[in-house]
This record gives sequence, structure tokens and C-alpha cells, in this order.
Amino acid sequence: MYTIPDSVSGLPREQGFWMPAEWFPREATLMSWPVREEAWLAGLEEAREGYVEVARAIAEFEPLIMVARPLEESNRYRASEDARRRLPASVEIWEFPHDDSWMRDNGPTILVDVQGRRAGVNWKFNAWGEKYHPYEADDQLAPHILARLGLPRFDAPLVLEGGSIHVDGEGTLLTTEECLLAPNRNPRLSRADIEQYLRDYLGVDTIIWLGKGLWGDETDGHVDNLACFVRPGLVVLQGATGQDSPNWERTQENLRILSEARDARGRRLEVVLIPEPPQRFYNGEPLTLSYINFYPVTGGLVVPVFGKSGDGELKKTDDRALGILRDLYPDRILVPIDGMKIIKGGGNVHCITQQIPAARRTENSEA
Repeated sequence: MYTIPDSVSGLPREQGFWMPAEWFPREATLMSWPVREEAWLAGLEEAREGYVEVARAIAEFEPLIMVARPLEESNRYRASEDARRRLPASVEIWEFPHDDSWMRDNGPTILVDVQGRRAGVNWKFNAWGEKYHPYEADDQLAPHILARLGLPRFDAPLVLEGGSIHVDGEGTLLTTEECLLAPNRNPRLSRADIEQYLRDYLGVDTIIWLGKGLWGDETDGHVDNLACFVRPGLVVLQGATGQDSPNWERTQENLRILSEARDARGRRLEVVLIPEPPQRFYNGEPLTLSYINFYPVTGGLVVPVFGKSGDGELKKTDDRALGILRDLYPDRILVPIDGMKIIKGGGNVHCITQQIPAARRTENSEA
């Protein structure tokens, strides 16, 4: 049995660590099993079906670890046994207490250095600005995972969710003002304070601040619904193509910012726009449908689509988005999954996953 050691002293950047891009060689992927009934508009059973579909897709490409609650005394439901029964035999189950199932946001951010060492950042987590309670177990999940992995831990004095950042692995970070500057995260920190923490704990040099995220996004504008790096110098952005969309002004502003930005290497960015799908609601709640919330795996790309139930209008935008992504990722196998089952909880494929980069980069290898 492992013990959770104290965090290490100093700053990751001072010790040579940085956050690699998501195409960096991969050891495994982390997920966590759905448990919070009130977070899912259509209930936990549909959520678990969606997670199983994503887990099966990922397990075809790389190792997968599923975190699941141990026995719940209140209703005798053992999440770990249910997950084991439904998931491929290759999936490893780790039993830890947790409150929700969005590993991107409350899991650790794992760093690398040129010597092949790894370490992890444990961010503060407050359930997207105190939106759900309790969240104390989620706030403590990253230390459990890092201890199980045997990695040193840096405790960052910053409330941050992993879905609020994207990096190119060469010193550039994408985020949104709507999220990182939201008063429900770090009200006592200035923009300059937050930038310094990002540089110190992620090893980045240039921070590109987009404006607002997608309209209706309960995460307060996470960038992983909006934009990401395909490779250094190339960004894909989901946006509106008509002025009748609530995302029209947001799209124009973010396109302007990206057109004027330069990355950490001094390059101007190439930007590819994926047209947004039509707006949909469930029980009166807007659904933040995003094709950007995909997840790259070793040799593949797991992509949420929204027209699998027979919605012809959504099927058209699904096909258009998949065509653009095939052009952007010609060497990867695209695996479309039914994103409607997951978006009813507020996020999608990227939100429920977290990568564990490999300890050492290998030649001619990419995730």
C-alpha cells in the first residue's frame, strides 16, 4: 500500500519541468467513473453508458486507468465492481474516493523534463466556482493518483481546472479570460499573478488569452470546448458562421485575438474554423455541443458527435466537422462516439480524460 508523501519544494520550472502537448508519447489515460446523480440531466445510467463507449474506444489504442469509488455505504453500490463488469479486461481499476467524474478538471497535470523525469501538479479544485457540493474528495484526488504513480507532487496555490488550458509543448498556452479571471476561482489574484503561476508551474512563456468561451458553458468558458493546438503554430477553433448565433460576437473576437497573436517561438498562428453545430436543449437546459472536445490517443482521435440518434441537422454538422478533423489529422484513426450521452453532464470526451505522458520521449513516436 502506498502513502501520500508531502509535496516537493520549489517550482517545477526551476527544476526543468514543463507540460507537454497532448501529442507527446503516452503511457496511459486516466478517467473516473460517474457517481454524482444531480450532475447528469438524463441520469447516471446514460452517463455510464457514455463513459463505457469512450473507455472502450481509448482502450483500443492505449492503456486506460479508471478511478472508481469503493463501497458506498448509503446504497451499497460498489462503483469499482460495476466499472469492472462493464469495461474491457485491459482497463485497470483504481479505488479512490471522489465526488464527480471529470478527470480533466480535478486530476493531476503531469509534467516532463529533458532527462525523462516526470512530476505532477496538484491544482486547487473548487467544483467550477462552488457549483457542486461536496467537492473535497475531488480536491484530494490528484495527490492519491500521483502517489500511486510514484511521482513527485507540486502543490500549486491556484484554483485551476485542466479543461481551462491547452499547451503546444513549446512554451505557448491557450486559455480564456472568462474562466481564469472569473471571480469564483481566484478572486484575490490579478491577471499578472495568474500568468506567473502558469509560467512557474507549467513551464510556459507565452499565454494567449482568448475572450469568452462557448455560450451556455457552465464551466465559465473552458478553452477545451473552444480551441486547441493541432500542432505548434496551428489552432483549431469552433465558432459561429452566422450572426443569429449567440456565439457570433465571441467567435469574431477570438478570431481577432488569434490573428494578432504570436506563439512562444514568434510564429503567427494558422487558424482553422470548425463551424458549430446547431443549438440544442435538454429539459430546458442548453447543451454545449463542441467538436473541439476531442481527445487524441496513440494513433487515434476520439471525437464526440451529436447526430447518432437520428437528428439530420446535427448529422450534417457532424460529417462536416469529421471531414475537417480528418484533414488536420491525416495519420490518425478517427473514432466518433455519441457525445450526447456525456454532454448532458456539462462536458465531453476531453473533459472526462487526462493523459499520463510517457517518462521518456521516443524517436518517431507520437500520441
